[in-house]
Amino acid sequence: MESGTFLFLIVLLVLLFMLASAALRIVREYQRLVVFRLGRALGSRGPGLVVLIPFIDRGERVDLREVFFDVDPQTCITKDNAPLSIDFLVYMKVINATASVLEVEDFRGAARGIAITTLRALVGDMILDDVLARRDQLNELLQVKLDEVTNRWGIKVTAVEIREIIPPREIQDAMSRQMSAERQRRALVTEADGKREAAVKVAEGEKQARILQAEGQRQAEILEAEGQRQARILRAEGFSQGLEKIYQVAQGVDSKTMSLEYLDALKQLGASPATKIVVPVEFTNLLQPLQEHTRQATRAE
Repeated sequence: MESGTFLFLIVLLVLLFMLASAALRIVREYQRLVVFRLGRALGSRGPGLVVLIPFIDRGERVDLREVFFDVDPQTCITKDNAPLSIDFLVYMKVINATASVLEVEDFRGAARGIAITTLRALVGDMILDDVLARRDQLNELLQVKLDEVTNRWGIKVTAVEIREIIPPREIQDAMSRQMSAERQRRALVTEADGKREAAVKVAEGEKQARILQAEGQRQAEILEAEGQRQARILRAEGFSQGLEKIYQVAQGVDSKTMSLEYLDALKQLGASPATKIVVPVEFTNLLQPLQEHTRQATRAE
């Protein structure tokens, strides 16, 4: 009896454990649990502990983290009939867990198919040069087009990155020749610009040299003129001071001294071979004191 009771307890515990396992779900922070009750969707639950009715409710986990998938190289034909091999990455995340379960069976596979067809459609409307040169714009167009389709599935396309665009061999050879010609052209342009800048700098240097030379010459002429002016001023001042000195000396000379100076001057004029002698009018006035002294001397004798 005791063994039967022990076996019953074990079976009961197993059943309780099975019921608890079926009824309790632990949902992580980055997950949601979409609950179906008898086939009818009740919505998403979580995160945390979610309680289900055993054998009646069924839960399907949905990961909300951003995921990506790689699209294998796809052959696309451009508008100018150039075949290209393009591979890219698509990044997306679930923003509506219920819609991602109800609206699409496999959203990754569906998104991959939409990405391939959208890429071919976009490349078909562009010429080869635009596809090669406007990769960023092509990424944005792909993202917008994919997001328009996946939005009804509760999926948000966060980014599309084209990894590689491979044109045919003949196009690669033509691009290499074009790149070589472009580099040669840039080298010639750079060389011509360098020569032009060198000529401009040489001309500018010569111009500055002439300006400095003219400025130096002008300064020299100014200094020379200033020196001559100062010299003339000093000579004039010296002459003025000389005249002033003569005037001061002349103020102290009496009439007898002046008469002797006139007599000496007449003596020198008489010794000259000239036939004409100029006698100043003042001479007669100067002789009057001399005549007066002579008369006084005669009277004294």
